[in-house]
Amino acid sequence: FIKMTCLQGLHMCPDKESGLQAWNPGHSEDHHVTIGYGRSVLLMDSATVHSIEILDGGKLVIADTSRPILLRTKHILIGNKGEMHVGVQYYHTSKHNYFGRKYVGVGTGGTLEIHGQKKLSWTFLNKTLVPGESNQNSYLFQRGWGNRGIIVHVIDPKTGEVLRSTRTAVKDESRRLAQYVEAVEPGLLLAMVVNDEGSNNLEDMAKKSLSKLGSQHAPAPGLSVRPTSPPSQSLKKAEWTECSPLDIQAETHDGVPSNQTGDVLHRVDKEYGLVCLNKDQTHGLCHNYRVRFLCGKLVRPQASVSIDLLSDSSLLELAERPVGWGPGDRLVVASTDYSMHQAEEFSLLPCPKCSPEQVKVRGKAQFLHMGEEVDGVDMRAEVGLLTRNILIRGEMEPGCYGNEACKFFDFDTFGGHLKVERGFRAVHVSGVELQHMGQQSMGHYPVHFHMNGDVDERGGYDPPTSVSDLSIHHSFSRCVTIHGSNGLMVKDVVGYDTLGHCFFTEDGPEERNTFDHCLGLMVRAGTLLPSDRDSTMCRNITSGAYPGYVANPRQDCSATSTFWIANPNNNLINCAAAGSEETGFWYLFHHVPTGPSEGMYFPGRTEHTPMGQFTNNRAHSNYRVRHSPLHLCVCVYGPHEDADPFKPRVPALIHHFVAYKNQDHGAWLRGGDVWLDECQFADNGIGLTLASGGTFPDDDGSRQEVKNTLFVGESDNHGTAQPDNRVWGTGGADLSGRTMPRGLNFPIRGMQIYDGPIKVQNCTFRKYVALEGRHTSAFGFRLNNSWQSCPNNNVTDITFDNVPITSRVFFGEPGPWFSKMQMDGDKTTIFHDVDGSVSEYPGAFLVKDDNWLLRHPDCIDVPDWRAAICSGHYAQIYIQTRNPANLNMLMVKNEYPDRPLALEGALGKRKHYQQFQPVITLAKGYTVHWDQPAPAEVTVWLINFNRNDWINVGFCYPQGTTFTILADIHNRLSKETRKTGVFLRTMQRDKVNHSHLSRGYYYLEPDTGLLFIKVKAHNDRESFAFCSVKGCERVKITAVIPKGSPPSNCMARAYPRHAEQPIVDVPMPRKLPNARLHSPEHFLEIKMESYNTRFFHLKEDFAYTEVNGRKLYQPEDGVMLTIVDGHDGKLVETKSFRNTILQGIPTQLDSYISGLADGSVVIVTSKGRLVTRGAWTKALERLGVDKSLKLKDKLVLVGFKGPFRPEWVHVEVGEDRVKIHQVLPIPVVQKTKL
Repeated sequence: FIKMTCLQGLHMCPDKESGLQAWNPGHSEDHHVTIGYGRSVLLMDSATVHSIEILDGGKLVIADTSRPILLRTKHILIGNKGEMHVGVQYYHTSKHNYFGRKYVGVGTGGTLEIHGQKKLSWTFLNKTLVPGESNQNSYLFQRGWGNRGIIVHVIDPKTGEVLRSTRTAVKDESRRLAQYVEAVEPGLLLAMVVNDEGSNNLEDMAKKSLSKLGSQHAPAPGLSVRPTSPPSQSLKKAEWTECSPLDIQAETHDGVPSNQTGDVLHRVDKEYGLVCLNKDQTHGLCHNYRVRFLCGKLVRPQASVSIDLLSDSSLLELAERPVGWGPGDRLVVASTDYSMHQAEEFSLLPCPKCSPEQVKVRGKAQFLHMGEEVDGVDMRAEVGLLTRNILIRGEMEPGCYGNEACKFFDFDTFGGHLKVERGFRAVHVSGVELQHMGQQSMGHYPVHFHMNGDVDERGGYDPPTSVSDLSIHHSFSRCVTIHGSNGLMVKDVVGYDTLGHCFFTEDGPEERNTFDHCLGLMVRAGTLLPSDRDSTMCRNITSGAYPGYVANPRQDCSATSTFWIANPNNNLINCAAAGSEETGFWYLFHHVPTGPSEGMYFPGRTEHTPMGQFTNNRAHSNYRVRHSPLHLCVCVYGPHEDADPFKPRVPALIHHFVAYKNQDHGAWLRGGDVWLDECQFADNGIGLTLASGGTFPDDDGSRQEVKNTLFVGESDNHGTAQPDNRVWGTGGADLSGRTMPRGLNFPIRGMQIYDGPIKVQNCTFRKYVALEGRHTSAFGFRLNNSWQSCPNNNVTDITFDNVPITSRVFFGEPGPWFSKMQMDGDKTTIFHDVDGSVSEYPGAFLVKDDNWLLRHPDCIDVPDWRAAICSGHYAQIYIQTRNPANLNMLMVKNEYPDRPLALEGALGKRKHYQQFQPVITLAKGYTVHWDQPAPAEVTVWLINFNRNDWINVGFCYPQGTTFTILADIHNRLSKETRKTGVFLRTMQRDKVNHSHLSRGYYYLEPDTGLLFIKVKAHNDRESFAFCSVKGCERVKITAVIPKGSPPSNCMARAYPRHAEQPIVDVPMPRKLPNARLHSPEHFLEIKMESYNTRFFHLKEDFAYTEVNGRKLYQPEDGVMLTIVDGHDGKLVETKSFRNTILQGIPTQLDSYISGLADGSVVIVTSKGRLVTRGAWTKALERLGVDKSLKLKDKLVLVGFKGPFRPEWVHVEVGEDRVKIHQVLPIPVVQKTKL
């Protein structure tokens, strides 16, 4: 059955229309009711019938009465020209071929008008609700005065309200005090605060009155509180303060000082005074004394009284007036921590004393619910209304029965549903509560618009169709479903505790629908679609996908979303996704429409459709960890005008999106032009990841941007500690206990750089603080990444607030979460620090510290980041291989032949082709080698090459291989390929460099097996495009490989023959002066080198240290120590120790190091042939050198004298030349251990 209950409160009155016939059908579950042929009836009282069909001009109106009307029925069908009008509140509903069972159905020509009382749908908490606290205003009285006296408060013990108060001067007003006390009604509380020794002057009548309250003696300075009946309130201790005394003086009432009376006095202390005991006195009695506290300065005494209520209720401070809310209404307060299950329900209590923005609720909060902005991020909890004066509710059985869902749920999931069929006449539903609605079967949802086409003005609906001010809760399948319908307004709807996607657009053609100010929370997995299911459901249910397809639990499931949007041309404004098992907002665009909508648009249309409004939305407390609360486009997405990829781009704008306390991502956005502006990310495992198309951007020339955005790593919202919380640990800038997004050692990142191209501009990063054992960083990279990394990932105008310089960036290292760091994308990460706001070197590129395809001799290591700061012209080549595809590749830069880059390919080894995607330095020479026989087909794509950019490459092939090599341009948009030239064989290697567009040359070196070609770009390229304006320029090598050939690795034969002297083509930028950094921290650049040179038979040794541009040469053989203050980076001194000292008096070095101040940076160079053995080497261990290190002729060391070993401690040893060039953070600070 479906129940429909109506309560009084409608503003418009359809029950007052003329011509309505009173109708009271009584109660019979066998009664089939048909209202038709122009009959209009008014239901005056509660009724039970089997079913109701309204058609052919029939009309059913529910009366607006002062009592509830309960209508129970299995279904209501509103057919052609039928109308149903409900003015005030409650619903309940044999199977129909279209609508099913237990439904309210609006068929062709039907009208449904349900309008409940206007109430505020949801708002924000405006004051933080602390677990166990009531937030009710405690009474606080504070007053300073200069005269003696007693302050009296009379308090109502039921409400804690101060009814009245007075002050008496004591000496002259004992009678008034007595009369005041006697007049206090029984059952009230009295609180009294006494100033000075005024109580000594009370007359007997006042003392007698006070003794009736339970006093054993007259009030002394301080507090006397005596209830006239047992209190229900808690009176906090009242305080009387005058000063913190320096000393105490006592004299008799006659003015005789205590030291002249002959009495024996005991000084307790200077704060509590003197004690005189009669038994100690020779004359038997103590004199009467008065005491003066000596404060050192004149102060006014101050009294305070505070009152805290101990009632089982709480006050909620709201951001808006709760219009229409009343006693008995139910509310839900959203979680503001990582778990959506911290949402709490409350019922409203009367509160005549509440301000217009306050409500009183029964009970206390179990969890912390924020009601304020935290570290610049709006983390206020949403407060949603669940109660409405019109209720549509499904009658439920006590347990699950009769369908597959019972494998996963132990409760009945067969609720009621409201469904609207195509061709309806009018539907407007507002002010309605829907409870126990929806079914775990396809097509039966609390509110369902099914294949209606245009339901706004375009479809002839005036006013446009809308649902608003709905409270949908404790339901069993979604909240609002829009299926094949356009232009629907969904406004001020609360969806709470439901199964499967809450706000759901289904097949892909749904457009122009608007979700305005909608709230969804506690969205759990359901069984209908693979994307609704959790992994357990997905493994056990194989239906629900398109025919013949079995869902992959890892790829297709675990995507339960609060808002599931299948077409970009919809609007989401002011909405909140406040807790789902997976994702808050998921945009997934169907390449072709699915289900009944098949064929409604051409393939790929939605992938290029401009995005509607996405403004002022928020997502938090999304529970599981796989997906982000804002997940845009798992598919290809490149928005263009008129959805035509050949027309201008129309960027998708994400404006003022707030994401906090999400276990995995704040947002993951994949696509073309997707731009974020003025967003806020806080307390997410990963703040934001921008992803292009993986291997290639799907819309070449597009870019993703984030600007004017705030990222907060670990805010002052610490969450609530729970006994079973496995992710509670130390963190944040204050190193306090807090809930954590994932594991305790999860590497929290703000901006995660993936493939690109991206642009990060004018963003602030706050409170990202790494611990020893947890690699938190403002900028990080995708873990276990096999895809490309674009050198056009640009970062500019970045501000760091409470982010240690060591926590700005982290490139990763082998270990937990990072695995072995052996995937291709892990090794090729790069971004461009355009203005130096990250690295302090304007225009520099940050690269992985062990990627020698990108490094040059002047690159500067950043050990804390596992990075190097470099300069250069960088691009990419994609090397696609076939036959075989399951091979690994080694790429060697000729300048560093002993530092090859090993790549395993971006694709799985079972693919029919493989793709390697290294970032390279332009205008250099390289060789390529394989762990198997060379592939029969190699295609080299020139990526991010500008016109005339080039590299030389030698590919290793077995002896006897023959080749066909050509050049072409491939247009990825039109799918057309055009041949542009051929490569001819030459016997002169130098001729390779004389290639041009239509004719190139290749050289096969017989003794090494290297095939040399020069790849060069001949066309212009747009700024963010991977390929040229004419398409992707490629060189395709087709080879005939002799059978049985060995692995094609020519490195041993190629080098040192093809080794080249490293050259710096682009000078390194100068470091920004410290005065321009606006930060208490900065990098200290250190460079040191020890080497020898030969000129014929002459050999000469050199060694120097350079600190922030100041070069210091070592004058003599031995070692030179350069001392830098680790607190401010200033050079302190240098000290040399000759080899003779190291051998003869090794303790000199040890004593010198012992005498250095802790926190000293110690830079060591050697000159000449170093003494590699002896007691002196022990001194190096004090600077962080491992005792197992074997010294050689040359030594350079950056060490540290102190109680810990910083990560930047570095030593190099060698025979002829050693060098260190790095930066280290100033001041030097020890990381806290996890």
